Amino acid sequence: MQLKLPLATRADARTWARTTFRENRADFLWAIGLFGLATIAGLAGPQLLGYLVDEVARGSDTIGIDLLALGFLAVLLVQAGLKRAARVRTGVLGERVLASTREEFVAASLRLPLGTVEAAGTGDLLSRATSDVERIDNATRNAVPEITIAAITVALTVTAMIVTSPLLALGLLVSVPVLFFPTRWYWRRSPKTIERMLDAWSGVQSGTHESVEGARTAEALGLVERRVRLGERALQGALSGERRLRRLQLRWVPFLELSHALPVAAMLLLGGWAYSQDLVALGTITTMVLYVQALASPVDELLWWVEDFAVAGTALRRVLGVRTRPEPKRGTPPRGRDIELRDVRFAYGTGREVLHGIDLRIPRGQRLAVVGPSGAGKSTLGRLLAGIAAPTAGSVTIGGVEVSTLPDDVLRGEVLLLTQEQHVFSGTLRENLVLPGDGGRHSGAERLDGGWRPGDGWADEELLDALGSVGAREWAMALPDGLDTKLGTGAHAVPPALAQQLALARVVLADPHTLVLDEATSLLDTSSARELERTLANVLAGRTVIAIAHRLHTAASADRVAVVEDGRVTELGSHADLLAADGPYARLVHAAHAE
Repeated sequence: MQLKLPLATRADARTWARTTFRENRADFLWAIGLFGLATIAGLAGPQLLGYLVDEVARGSDTIGIDLLALGFLAVLLVQAGLKRAARVRTGVLGERVLASTREEFVAASLRLPLGTVEAAGTGDLLSRATSDVERIDNATRNAVPEITIAAITVALTVTAMIVTSPLLALGLLVSVPVLFFPTRWYWRRSPKTIERMLDAWSGVQSGTHESVEGARTAEALGLVERRVRLGERALQGALSGERRLRRLQLRWVPFLELSHALPVAAMLLLGGWAYSQDLVALGTITTMVLYVQALASPVDELLWWVEDFAVAGTALRRVLGVRTRPEPKRGTPPRGRDIELRDVRFAYGTGREVLHGIDLRIPRGQRLAVVGPSGAGKSTLGRLLAGIAAPTAGSVTIGGVEVSTLPDDVLRGEVLLLTQEQHVFSGTLRENLVLPGDGGRHSGAERLDGGWRPGDGWADEELLDALGSVGAREWAMALPDGLDTKLGTGAHAVPPALAQQLALARVVLADPHTLVLDEATSLLDTSSARELERTLANVLAGRTVIAIAHRLHTAASADRVAVVEDGRVTELGSHADLLAADGPYARLVHAAHAE
């Protein structure tokens, strides 16, 4: 079963909201103030129309009527101007909050353990980084100001109605039970429905992303129809969530509409009686009816935006859930460098065990090649050795300490996994190389005295030497701006083979004592791969190297070869001994030569 990334608590969401408000207090208050002024300006309109009706009824001259009409037009212009200024403010605020939220999300995602990311799938992270963050942006930019202005409008309009005619204002009371009880019923049921709906849409995005990313594999294995069915099932689940929410709304909306109509009817009946008793003027009745009709829009806005705000709140909890840190690992530092696997078993799910009781000891400084057919469990074994995943049974230790218990910063100094999947980050070549951290062989003072760039951690010559050790120095020197050439999307393109060489250069700079290479040179042609491995030989001297490869020339130069078949080590020995044994390894070599 796929791991679900956590959901933050409502308390975490409230803390985030308070912090965001404090950091952007001035912009929030400016926007709310401008919206409030726009509301006050809008309230003057019904009053002016009421006066206009009374002036017409009294047969006043046209000058007074024209002045009232001009005043009404001026009120509309002022209200429009204030609303526009308020929306500009909220737009700028929304962009700031959106940028900050995305940056914090990316930073939190990069701190997640790699095993957690792989178990959860990149689709869930992608969903949280895109649609969920956009919902938060929509709430900041639209929901918060719209809810605020709607609440202010309702409060001020009701106040104006009471001031204008307390008697006619009593007509509002008929809407209270019609609106209150159904809305409370709806709000109690909608949060869980929204939560399940967003989780279902996240599943759709995850499945679609994985299907697109693994399209070639699915086609090669004849799994296209199965992936399509899974996608349709996920989509139907998301649509079911949408339908559940719409069913709740369909039961609630009629009461919302009734709450708008009843006060108008009550106001007209009460107004007709009061007018006949000379208790109110015709203009007052007109003003009050306009007010009660004007209430319908902000009440609708308030209640519907509250739903959007609830959706954004759930999205916020999903985004903040990525920040939830697991309990820090407190494993003791290794007491040596020997690696030992004892009865290691691993399963990706119930009944799907892929490694079956592996026993293996790798002395410090040994070069071990792991070979075998596709799907035998070689890459899974590499992940366990690198501490990315923990065995479901048995133990994997370095220096007597369980690898999976080591804190990440300690683990990466002990063992590093390099796969065939590499990424060139948008930035300079220098920035791509120094990703392992602020290191180098010199102190900060020496770096500054030597004219080094602050914060890089390595001298230019060290970086070029690392590139030279993987055969990429000449390429780097030929770039337009050398180490400061921008790479990645929209900048200098880096071929996949060179991306692998850059990744290997990072390994050289990271300087781990144990290195797990999982098809790390697969994108290079055979002759280039052999040349690179010869170049790396001096760099890797003295280190423990576990090379997982299909190219058997890698195994020929290793100290020992482990043959993995169906999740078990079926042969272990030197290249020459295994050839002489004429077993599975010899058959692999003969098959490779026959191709």
